[in-house]
Amino acid sequence: MSRAEPDRRVPPDLLRKKTETMRVDAWLDIACLFPTRSQAAAACKGGKVDLNGHAAAPHKLVKPGDTLAITFGNGRRTFVVRGLAEHHVRKADARALWEETTPPLPPEILEARRLERLLAPRRDEKRGKLSKKERRDRERVRGW
Repeated sequence: MSRAEPDRRVPPDLLRKKTETMRVDAWLDIACLFPTRSQAAAACKGGKVDLNGHAAAPHKLVKPGDTLAITFGNGRRTFVVRGLAEHHVRKADARALWEETTPPLPPEILEARRLERLLAPRRDEKRGKLSKKERRDRERVRGW
């Protein structure tokens, strides 16, 4: 491991000791991938979470070495479970519980997103938020 690369080992005092498995919705919450356990459970029920290539119900058990694929608002990301924790931990420590294996986006897509942000219509503070018509026009231009 080089100096520039962060230490991704799970601290031993954080590891789950009683069993080597736990519920996927609880793990997603403890690993800080979702703000609350209920949101993690809703994502599982909605088909947004896959565990080892299969749809994950909230009660499914996760163990170190498992692969999770999660659909967020900006795309699909994949994670490998590196450890389990007994209870909530600091966010910096929670990052040691997983490793992201999502491939980086191609440069063309990154450039397209950058251009879209640059060319997006701006509103000054005096005019407030976009109207419903303006939001729908923007969605139509984007192809949604």
